[in-house]
Parts: sequence; structure tokens; C-alpha cells
Amino acid sequence: MLKPKTNRLHSWLGLLALMASSVSPCLSQPEESATPLVIAHRGSSATAPENTLPAFQLAWQQGADGIEADFLLSKDGHIVCFHDKDTKRITGKKLLVKDTPLAELRQLDVGAWKDSRYAGTRIPTIAEVLATVPEDKKCFIEIKCGVEIVEPLLIEIEASTIKRDQITIICFKADVLKAIKARAPHLRTSWLCNFKQNKAGEIRPVSETVLKTLHDIKADGFSSSQHHVSEELLRQVMAAGIEHHVWTVNDPAAAGKYHAQGTKSITTDVPAKMRDALAEALPTGIDQ
Repeated sequence: MLKPKTNRLHSWLGLLALMASSVSPCLSQPEESATPLVIAHRGSSATAPENTLPAFQLAWQQGADGIEADFLLSKDGHIVCFHDKDTKRITGKKLLVKDTPLAELRQLDVGAWKDSRYAGTRIPTIAEVLATVPEDKKCFIEIKCGVEIVEPLLIEIEASTIKRDQITIICFKADVLKAIKARAPHLRTSWLCNFKQNKAGEIRPVSETVLKTLHDIKADGFSSSQHHVSEELLRQVMAAGIEHHVWTVNDPAAAGKYHAQGTKSITTDVPAKMRDALAEALPTGIDQ
């Protein structure tokens, strides 16, 4: 019973290899002027409290091309901008987001832990976050829960004034992105993947798993952690017409490496520093 699936996978991987063979093995060739977009990780989170309106506003002031923000569902079905499943790390008070109504979550101070000048900052809703996005900027919406958020998310996006091409929805859970594509194929999705090395020195997941997942969920992008990413895998991903995005990169040298490989965006805690570093790396006479 497994043989037909295996054959289809092998055929698809073979097609990828054929496509990849037609492009230059040097990933820096596509467009030297195509500087990666600088995406502020949870806003300008090295300076301001993560996933808050001050962090997003600071990112825009610092010239970020986009923001990345994390979202969960509250008990009463509101989509809130928060990373952790519970509020302990940020607020000192442990509440499970999924078991807490919005009004109660809004009473928490999510800014004082970072700096006293941010005291009184509240958890924003997705509508408030989307409202900060300038018309020429991007928003990477990271879903931190399961498929239960899909329908409310699509309603919020439809109700917002943000253009659809400004949005990319990202998630580690392939089934969530697959569900979004099934309901809203016009929305861009990018699968988050964290590469790790086991005790035997093997990198997981393997390239075949990555390629199969991207194919199965019809992803527009592949968002990888910055370590243990194979150049050959990136070549195959890009040859298939899938964008590569990388997180979380705060070192300009590492950013330069991904720039040379054709990466579409670099997510960073320090957008101002990264913007300046990438601008300095541009060849003379080439516009961004």
C-alpha cells in the first residue's frame, strides 16, 4: 500500500532535481539587487517588549520591511498577539491564554518586564497589530496554536484593510497551513522548520521530508532556522519556485551568507542593525 505514495514522492523529487539542474549552482546568481527583506522578530524585540504595539511601531521607525508576530486564541475566541501558551514569562502571573478571556488578558502588563518606560503596555489583538502595518510593508502572522484558529483568522484578515499580498501566514504545524490553503488559496503561507543535529551528527528533518511537506501543503515559502540548512536543499526549494525565509538572525555575517544564497527575508531582533548591514553589503550603484 505504501509503494504508490513512495513512487509519487520519488517522481516529484526527481522533477525537483531536474528543475534544479537548470539553474546555476551558485544561489547568489538570481538577482544581486534583491536584498532580503528585513523582518522584525516579534517587533523590534531587542529594544521593546516583544509582540506589543510599541515593538511594532519601533520596527517601522527603524525601517523594517515587515514584522513577525505570534498569535493565539483566547478562551472567548479572540486572536491575541502573544508567543507563549501561558503568561508567566512575560507578566509573572501564570494564565493559560486558551483558558483566559480577552478582558482578563488585557489586564496584564506585558511591557514592564522589558523596561519601566513600557509599563502598562497591554496584549494587542490581531486587528490592532494589522492596523499598524504601512501599505508598503509586510506582516508575517505566526500561528502558535492549531486549526481552531483558522476560521477566526480568515475573518479577521477579511475585516482588515491590509492588502492580501502584504500577509504571509507561517506555522510549524503543516496541517494548519494546509487548512488555510484549502479555505483561502490566495493567501501566502510559509512552513516553519527548525533543523537540529542529533547525537549521531545527523540533521533532522532530512531534505526529502522537507520537500514532501512543502509539496503536500502547497506552501509558497519555506521558513527555516538559521543553523544546519543545506545549500543543496535551498537550491532545490528555490528551483521549485518556493521562497526561502530564515530566522532568527542577529549577526550581519550570517545575514550576508543568506543574502548570497538568495534568501527572500531575514527575521531579526535588531532590524535597524540588520538593515544597515545589508545596505552596506550592496554593490555600488545597485538600488534595493
